[in-house]
Amino acid sequence: MSNTFPLKKILILVTLLAVPGFLYYLLQDKGRNRYRPLEIFGPKQVASTFHTKRGKKIPDTIYHVISDFKLTDQSGNVVSFPADSNRISVFNFFFTRCGTCLPFNRQMERIAAEYADNKMLRFYSITVDPDYDQPEVLGKYSGSFRLPEGKWRFLTGNKELIYGLARNSFLVDVLADRRSPGNIIHSTLFILVDAQKRIRGYYDPASKEQTDKLTDEIKVLIAEELRKVVRSENI
Repeated sequence: MSNTFPLKKILILVTLLAVPGFLYYLLQDKGRNRYRPLEIFGPKQVASTFHTKRGKKIPDTIYHVISDFKLTDQSGNVVSFPADSNRISVFNFFFTRCGTCLPFNRQMERIAAEYADNKMLRFYSITVDPDYDQPEVLGKYSGSFRLPEGKWRFLTGNKELIYGLARNSFLVDVLADRRSPGNIIHSTLFILVDAQKRIRGYYDPASKEQTDKLTDEIKVLIAEELRKVVRSENI
């Protein structure tokens, strides 16, 4: 019995040390066939600058990015995006009087809980009915969810700003429903945004397959960011 306990501790320690190294291997040239970076969504432009790869000059690409913005959360605090350059974000659009939004935000709750302890990730739900969904309304609505501290914020603000962000930055639809006063037609997709403010995925919260895909692709994006950290430390 005296030799078993140290052996177990050694095996646990080796496993903890091996996992980051194995992850790094998967992201290197030797393991590149096993690692597929996520797509980058939105319009792209060829830049006038170049980078060199294996001695060959390759034009840089200018990708679509989410515009910087400031909105107000359910506690009345001003929230700036981006808060810093090292965070991955998941967004969705909703409104509290929406009959179908609640189950979708339950899916957001589930995913946010899964990453509650991960400091690289944050979640935002932006109302498309900001005239009604003031901070106090959002505060009451958010009270029905288990919110990881500082991890998931419900946002409101200027209606024109929010609609402009939805259409021009997040590239999703939002408009008043003329056939049903008080209703707002809007995208319910979850939107994954990387630390460079680029859109890396859209996911239908009504589909378990899609929400499972989101949780998997969050892991891929976290791995991308860790790879950048390793590279910067080796420069």
